[in-house]
Amino acid sequence: MATAETFYDVIRRQGITRRSFTKFCSLTAASLGFGPGAASAMAEALQTRERVPVIWMHGLECTCCSESFIRSAHPLVKDVVLSMISLDYDEMIMAAAGHQAEAILGETRAKYKGKYILAVEGNPPLNEDGMYCIAGGRPFVEKLRWMAEDAMAVIAWGTCASSGCVQAAKPNPTRATPVDKVIHGKPIIKVPGCPPIAEVMTGVLTFIITFDKLPELDRQGRPKMFYSQRVHDKCYRRPHFDAGQFVEEWDDEGARKGYCLYKTGCKGPTTYNACSTVRWNGGVSFPIQSGHGCIGCSEEGFWDQGSFYDRLTNVEQFGIEANADKIGLTAAGVVGGAITAHAAATVIKRVTTKREKTEAQHGQETPP
Repeated sequence: MATAETFYDVIRRQGITRRSFTKFCSLTAASLGFGPGAASAMAEALQTRERVPVIWMHGLECTCCSESFIRSAHPLVKDVVLSMISLDYDEMIMAAAGHQAEAILGETRAKYKGKYILAVEGNPPLNEDGMYCIAGGRPFVEKLRWMAEDAMAVIAWGTCASSGCVQAAKPNPTRATPVDKVIHGKPIIKVPGCPPIAEVMTGVLTFIITFDKLPELDRQGRPKMFYSQRVHDKCYRRPHFDAGQFVEEWDDEGARKGYCLYKTGCKGPTTYNACSTVRWNGGVSFPIQSGHGCIGCSEEGFWDQGSFYDRLTNVEQFGIEANADKIGLTAAGVVGGAITAHAAATVIKRVTTKREKTEAQHGQETPP
């Protein structure tokens, strides 16, 4: 398909009605957390803007990001790949191979300079001059740098590309390195997770295509729309955490009652991701809902943080069902202490001021 076509041109040619297109925009805007006005902006963009060329490259990885991506439900991945973007290169799913496939990289780089997105799954190993990952007859790190030079932006899919993941775990003999440590001078969007949620991946692409800009990122380079809250913040088991009700051992009474998994190693309190809101498999479930704690796969260095079942030691519990009177008295004590401190400071200030005035009247110098 010609890249000059818009998304709307493509779906109309496929027999999709205007009504279905409008519904698609509304559902997609809602899945991204935008208000009703965003659906109109999305419809306008998809009718007028050309499809964005995407080069999808693979380094050291297990392809779980691709496996997740093709299971997106909102929007459907077929709509993203066949209509919204022009996926010009992806070693895993493209029909071309060998010299034909490699030629596409040069053609895209020359024809769409500064207009294509470079999506990277996996990371480059730097040891032995990159010889631990050879693609198309040359080290992957060379191809990565070459294609990044003329890209509009780089998307680092998954924890492998974002922070190294298992390949970069100690002792890291291949020197597997995150994408942002290799590519410089280009906007890099990190979409961590092992793998990332399907709708998060398609949502990032949809945002860029719709608004012709990159999503707002946090200080680690992750889209705020998906990584601004901890899994713990929206977890349905959070009330049990606050109440001090925990699973102590697998399949105990607490586990059968759906208590909090914090004591069995859940990393939800320190993990930023949309698992507890967007969820997986079309919004059906997520690991904690299936009875297993979060392993913190979207956080940097999670493979080197000890066992997945080690309990976090730096998370304070609020305890909403601890003695309510005690909590109330503690709060009152804090307030009372503040009032007392303020009163004492006021008295001291008055005494000091009075002394200074008296000394001034008698011509005495106030000591410093």
